[in-house]
Amino acid sequence: MKNLARRARLRAYAKINLTLKVLGRRPDGYHEIRTVYQTISLADELELEFIPGEPEHVEVDCSVPIADNLVSRAAHAVLEAGGVKGVVRAKLVKRIPIGSGLGGGSSDAAAVLLALPVLAGVRLSASRLFRLAETLGSDVPLYLVGGTVLGLGRGEEVYPVPDLPQRWGVLVVPEKRIATAEAYRALDRDLTAGLEAFNMSSFRAFVASTVEGLPLDQWSALSENDFEPYVLQQVPELVELARRLREAGAPVTRVTGSGSAMYAIFAGRQQAQRSRELLGSCPAVVFQLLDRARYRRAFWRSLEAHMEGQTWPPRSRYVS
Repeated sequence: MKNLARRARLRAYAKINLTLKVLGRRPDGYHEIRTVYQTISLADELELEFIPGEPEHVEVDCSVPIADNLVSRAAHAVLEAGGVKGVVRAKLVKRIPIGSGLGGGSSDAAAVLLALPVLAGVRLSASRLFRLAETLGSDVPLYLVGGTVLGLGRGEEVYPVPDLPQRWGVLVVPEKRIATAEAYRALDRDLTAGLEAFNMSSFRAFVASTVEGLPLDQWSALSENDFEPYVLQQVPELVELARRLREAGAPVTRVTGSGSAMYAIFAGRQQAQRSRELLGSCPAVVFQLLDRARYRRAFWRSLEAHMEGQTWPPRSRYVS
């Protein structure tokens, strides 16, 4: 059976939220949000193997224990949607901190949605992949697009927007993690029914500034995250770290998602690296904004032995 195995080594990239507005709770229990996602160079490492034939079996080896691992759920979803049987083995090395607002689990799931159909020889349309992604998590669909992405609804309704210019950043990841459910509960206590029009106006201004390609220091003033006051209250050391990063020249410092990670964006790599050094022993990494073209090329390189052409989503050469 080993000689039938099809393998790929993938990188599942993190995201940051360039801006994030929460408009209120929906009838279905989720929250209506408006956000702009941005994929970045920080990534988990995923080795994926598919062996065609009976019986169906999915096995995930992860570097850290994760209950209800989305890699397993995504693999089962692909096999069921494609009507194929086989053994899926995944080895996941986590580089994206869990519970930090960086979307690591969602990215892992999306990497499986993009790669496993190629290895398994099934053709799933883009619309089918998006439907599968929505069932796995609100952040998963953004990773089927990559680059700079507009997110509506509960975050799962995604649209590509023009990519930002090449930028570098510093990502600060404190030891304390923020539970997403608790962050939303805290936000619910502060939401005011009459603020929706204001929220939408400020969000539209931010999107327009990024699409129009305004300089970083101009659109940074429009960037917001409604979770940030709560996160800074829970992780007060971020206030001082943000001050240091701004003094080092960062036009933007912002909490991502519901926290607890915070990022700063700089114009160049050297400035980001120097700023990282100012943070001392604080857990932090330098990253690069990952535009849509580079994001997709990374998947094409990983899957080129099994692909037919360079399409998006990638298309398998094993489809009969």
